[in-house]
Amino acid sequence: MDNGMKRRSFLAAGAAAVGTALLPQPFAVAAAGSGKKGVMLINRIGPSTSDLYISNADGTNERKLLATPGFDYHAGVSADGRTVVFTSERTGDGNSCLYRARIDGTNIQPLLTGPAMDDSAVLSPDGAKLAFVSTRGDRKAHIWVYDLRAGKLKCLTNSAAVAGDPALPDGHFRPAWSPDGQWIAFSSDRGTPWRGHNDGKGWEHTQELSLYVIRPDGTGFRKVASKEGYCLGSPKWSPDGRRIVFYEITTEGTWGAHRPEYIGKVESQIVSVDFVTGDRVEHTAGPGLKVSPQYVNATEIGYLLKGGADEGLAYVSGTLPAVKRPWLRSPVWTPDGTSVIYQKVGFAVRPLDKPVYSWDSDWEYRFCDVFPVLSRQGRLAITDKQLGHSSIVTMQPDGSDQRLVFDSFGKGLDPVMVAKGLAGAFRPAWSPDGAWIAFGLGGWFQERANHTAVIARVRSDGSAWETLTDGTTNAGFPSYSADGNEIVYRVWGEQAKGLRILNLTTGATRVLTDEYDNLPDWSPDGRLILFTRKTSATNFDVCTIRPDGTGLRVLTTSGSNDGHAVWNPDGRILYNSGEYGFRQEAALYDNTFQPYGQIFVMNADGSGKRMLTDSQWEDSMPLYLPNSVL
Repeated sequence: MDNGMKRRSFLAAGAAAVGTALLPQPFAVAAAGSGKKGVMLINRIGPSTSDLYISNADGTNERKLLATPGFDYHAGVSADGRTVVFTSERTGDGNSCLYRARIDGTNIQPLLTGPAMDDSAVLSPDGAKLAFVSTRGDRKAHIWVYDLRAGKLKCLTNSAAVAGDPALPDGHFRPAWSPDGQWIAFSSDRGTPWRGHNDGKGWEHTQELSLYVIRPDGTGFRKVASKEGYCLGSPKWSPDGRRIVFYEITTEGTWGAHRPEYIGKVESQIVSVDFVTGDRVEHTAGPGLKVSPQYVNATEIGYLLKGGADEGLAYVSGTLPAVKRPWLRSPVWTPDGTSVIYQKVGFAVRPLDKPVYSWDSDWEYRFCDVFPVLSRQGRLAITDKQLGHSSIVTMQPDGSDQRLVFDSFGKGLDPVMVAKGLAGAFRPAWSPDGAWIAFGLGGWFQERANHTAVIARVRSDGSAWETLTDGTTNAGFPSYSADGNEIVYRVWGEQAKGLRILNLTTGATRVLTDEYDNLPDWSPDGRLILFTRKTSATNFDVCTIRPDGTGLRVLTTSGSNDGHAVWNPDGRILYNSGEYGFRQEAALYDNTFQPYGQIFVMNADGSGKRMLTDSQWEDSMPLYLPNSVL
């Protein structure tokens, strides 16, 4: 037995003695409805509420816009000021569809519904056509036009003249009609490379956008504004149609713009260009994240100051007073400039087992906390992260008999980091006999560079726990072999990286890989280990390898980051991918890591790839629960 094993401490009764205060909210996974195979649990990172409001331009007389609110956002106002179009998830959490209503909030009617993500709708000046963003078709965000009278749809950005390299980002966002109805301006990341944050070293993508115009029949496509290393977003026309205003932020800044720890430190500016000559005017300077600009009238430009103490509405020339209003998003001023419509978003915890929209007719989709895993004996374990303690909780799949089997507090971790979800007990893994749950204990995400972590395991009844590694590196994300004799895990750091296999009988550890590999998952039959590999400076892919180190296979090649892969009991692989790119301008998101991430499934050899979610938000960590276990 090596020294690391000798140093292991076996502590009794730690988790079992904790009271019920830290248990998750009541969680009852009901059996799926008639004709369904069961439930798929998923985790979603995004706002849990969103309501549209209207107020005077100076912020007075604020009230909810719609007579019957839903999960509503991204409003647009008709040229005559009588109609509002907006995005709503009334058909299900995550399903973005298009609606319209009168400006007084009555007569709400659906415009376009269905499984695709539809968003950012704007009416043509004559009210006859609707320009919007949709993932219908090839699953990427394209600009579409809907003829409201003829009922015909046309995609403007998938033609050979417009579409970019399919292996690169190719999203199109935030359409805006010219006042004469002859042009549609929009932002796009077409033709740009996949970039990681932190100057290409990070996992999460940044976004470079340029501005383009196209006629509503798909002709006349051209670029109107671009700046290398910058993101130009959310174009809007001046009332006379001569200029286009937008926000401008560094490509690197698009990451910080949706991260809570950086939002107050990121800077952007409001800029406009002449539609014909490209003549450029910078309307603002100095600090502050400025987005969502619009000409309120011929001489004044309003915008959103996002984050910070002065968050709310601001005006370039100061002819209208600034309006401080926390969590105000996506403002749009009425054509007469007297009123403004905006959304307020909330990030309250989604209840566990909350129904979300299902893109698969055979399965119901429900929300769950992170890293759900089902034992062979049919018991569910999760990392209970969303309540701020990142501890290990188990329960029956129907939510009954909940037990906090390992409490992260009092284990030598920084309680502030634990509360933020940057430290704690992550990724539970059941032993085949159901007697133990292994997990990583320490600092995670960006904190892995500065904090160590150990592989630990706890008795499934919470009666005792022990550490299995010596804490000299950041070790995490364990998975048991099929016979329960070994655990595979990853180490991360400059001096030691890759996958390791620990023999639980002898205490010996062997090196399986020495690349930047992560999130290993041993197949139920014991023949393969699934994992995520950093295959280039800017890309991660899903791979498999045999436990003896032979037979390496790279299963994904999208170039867009693929990972968080787990085995499905039927031998297929569930994973997360950014293959179809962003679904919205990155700088407009809040409190998210990878807003482009969607859930995919593929066969064990990498064939048969299919997307299982199509939301505007970050979806990951799936687990199928057939009705037989519910």
